[in-house]
Formats: sequence, C-alpha cells, structure tokens
Amino acid sequence: MFQRTILRQGQPAARFALSSRSIPTAPLAVRRPSRLQSRLPQSFRPLIRQPAYRFYSTEKAAESEGKKEEAKEGEAAAAEQSPEDALRKELEDKKKEVTDLKDKYVRSVADFMNLQERTKRDMESARSFAIQKFAIDLLESIDNFDRALLAVPAEKLSGAEAENKDLLDLVTGLQMTQNVLMNSLKRHGVERFDPSEAGEDGKPQKFDPNLHEATFMVKSENMEDGDVMYTQSKGFTLNGRTIRAAKVGVVRNS
Repeated sequence: MFQRTILRQGQPAARFALSSRSIPTAPLAVRRPSRLQSRLPQSFRPLIRQPAYRFYSTEKAAESEGKKEEAKEGEAAAAEQSPEDALRKELEDKKKEVTDLKDKYVRSVADFMNLQERTKRDMESARSFAIQKFAIDLLESIDNFDRALLAVPAEKLSGAEAENKDLLDLVTGLQMTQNVLMNSLKRHGVERFDPSEAGEDGKPQKFDPNLHEATFMVKSENMEDGDVMYTQSKGFTLNGRTIRAAKVGVVRNS
C-alpha cells in the first residue's frame, strides 16, 4: 500500500516534467541591466548581456535633401524668368543656328567652286597634252630626216647639173615631207627649237636646265661661261612643256 501511494504521488511530477520538455523555449528578450547589475564593478559588467543597438547612415538622406533643394531652386528660377527673357534666349539660339548654317553653306560653295576649277584645269591639261606620247614617238623620225638631209653635201646641191638632178629631187622631196610633218605637229602645239641659234639680242643662248641637257663642256675664248656653243640634237616642246630637252655643248672657261 505504501509503494502504491508513492507511485501515485510521483506520476503528476513525471507528467509535468515530460510536458515541460516538449514545450519549445522562447528566445530570451533583451532586458536592460537592473539596478543590482549596474552596481556591479566595471570588471563584471562585460559578463552581463548588453542590449542590441542598430545604427543608420545619414549621408543618403542628406544627398536626397540637397537634390530636392536644387530642384526647388531650379523651378523657382524658371518661374521667376519672364516670357521676354525666354523669347530673347530662344532668339539667340536661332541666331547661332543660322550663323552655323551660313558658315557651312559658304564652305560648301567654296569647296564646289574649287572642285570646278580643279576639274577645269585637269580637263585643259588632258586636252593640251593628250598627244604627248604620240609626239614623242615621232621625234625620232624627225631626227632621221635631219640626218638624211645632212648626209648630202651642200656643194652637190648648189649646181643644176644633169647628173645631180635625181639627188636634188630626192633632197627636195625629203625637205617638203619634213616641212609638212613639222607644220602638222605645230598645229597641235609641238614646236622645235635649236639652242645653237643666236637670241634676239644676237648673242648665243645661255644654258637653261629646263630646256637643255649638257652632254659636254669645253673652253672657248670668244664665248662666256654658260653659253651654248654646239647642238647635238634639237629640242621639242608641247604647248610650252618640254617633252625632250636639247642635247648641247656648254662653254666653261673657269
């Protein structure tokens, strides 16, 4: 009987213990230190659980406030601007735009005129010197005419003897053919010049590197330095441009 009584008394306690284990425990709330804990020495205070604090940055708030103030100032300035000022500003912008467009127009016109002039010069140059290669190919034939005419002595052509009549006719025909060829070339701008011929003042021509090509230099007491004393081959020009320089001998006394 005594044992049954003890068991009956212990069952409620065991049930209470089991029920207390199954109930989840709530997290401890953060409490402020009590008066007793505040009276503890400084060395024991770190052992006491301190309340949690959270800090927030105020920089973004200050920036947003500054932007709001700037926007308000801009709106106030726009509101304070009178309609006349707005029209004046718009007029100035239009004037600048007109000035820029005018400058671009003037530049475009100038570029177009330069292009026209350049194209015109190129066309004139092409028209003037279109036969340059053809004329250069004919120069050798003209030189052969000169060589053929120089091969016949002048004393055989001076008399009108019967035995020299055929030779005289041949030379005359060669001269006529050469003259016709030179006249045809001259109509197209090809001309021949002889540096050994005296100038308008009666003096020998001076050496010109644009027209002459010096093949040798010799001394001559009767002539000055730089004078052309001998012509090895004549030169040719096409509309003022030298297409073949004359080969000459130049005097050099020094």
